[in-house]
Amino acid sequence: MFKRQKPLASERKRGLFSQRATRFILRDDMRNFHFLSKLVLSAGPLKQTPAVKHSKTTHFEIEILDAQTRKQICILDKVTQSSTIHDVKQKFHKACPKWYPSRVGLQLECDGPFLKDYITIQSIAASSIVTLYATDLGQQVSWTTVFLAEYTGPLLIYLLFYLRIPCIYDGKESARRLRHPVVHLACFCHCIHYIRYLLETLFVHKVSAGHTPLKNLITSCAFYWGFTSWIAYYINHPLYTPPSFGNRQITVSAINFLICEAGNHFINVMLSHPNHTGNNACFPSPNYNPFTWMFFLVSCPNYTYEIGSWISFTVMTQTLPVGIFTLLMSIQMSLWAQKKHKIYLRKFSSYIHRKSAMIPLIL
Repeated sequence: MFKRQKPLASERKRGLFSQRATRFILRDDMRNFHFLSKLVLSAGPLKQTPAVKHSKTTHFEIEILDAQTRKQICILDKVTQSSTIHDVKQKFHKACPKWYPSRVGLQLECDGPFLKDYITIQSIAASSIVTLYATDLGQQVSWTTVFLAEYTGPLLIYLLFYLRIPCIYDGKESARRLRHPVVHLACFCHCIHYIRYLLETLFVHKVSAGHTPLKNLITSCAFYWGFTSWIAYYINHPLYTPPSFGNRQITVSAINFLICEAGNHFINVMLSHPNHTGNNACFPSPNYNPFTWMFFLVSCPNYTYEIGSWISFTVMTQTLPVGIFTLLMSIQMSLWAQKKHKIYLRKFSSYIHRKSAMIPLIL
């Protein structure tokens, strides 16, 4: 009996040992699981690897034809959808060096308007093949050159007449007759006007980087230089007659002229601000400067002040050539003002629906 109990005791010992071992293993597993769960939670949520997107760039084929003969000049391959007309002109020039970008005009149709340089190919493309017609616009000049030539000529021409060069006026008559003070004042105002134009062209206005045909430069210079010669000849003539109402007429008109010149300058400075140019421009709002309060009444106060300056100069000198020039300038600027006013109405209808274009309550 005693010998049979030994194996039972040893089996019990083995069972107890195995139970203890199992408890230790379970305890270690729980510790490892607890440690691993803390590690996972501290690492945060699993981040998905971003899927690689393969960009699909659409390319166009540009076929360029001669607008006159309608014969094919070249074909431009692999033109991206973000390319502009300016980029197409550059590639066209590389393919055909004789076609300079500044002289090329591109059209969708032979009789259609020329495409602006900032227009993208995607906006005009109806398919992967785009046909454009090329036209040689002739000799081109920059807009800065046009404005500088327009304004430098009248400044110098008027001074030549003011000096009463013998080849223009009779020397004896010029020496015998003294100049009226309004002649000196008119020269001062005329010079102030065109000097302001030149300085604003160089330092204020953001002139377009584009070009214009040479004939436009000749036409503009002929208009400004011709009228300046006519105006200066009458005002500086030895037989010039001063205004009818004397110094009162001269003083009031001269003060009004200077006010309009100052107002025109401050308006141009405001319009040159980055917030008022480009596609994301906002309509100019008046500020603390009293000259900018004209924006409450009209949408193009720079033209209002410009016409005011020439009307004042007409009253101050009381000459027919100045009056005719003022009338022509008023007609031209009214057309420009109405065109800009329509653009403002389309873009800023909530701001200027009660404003006039150039003349308050009239135009």
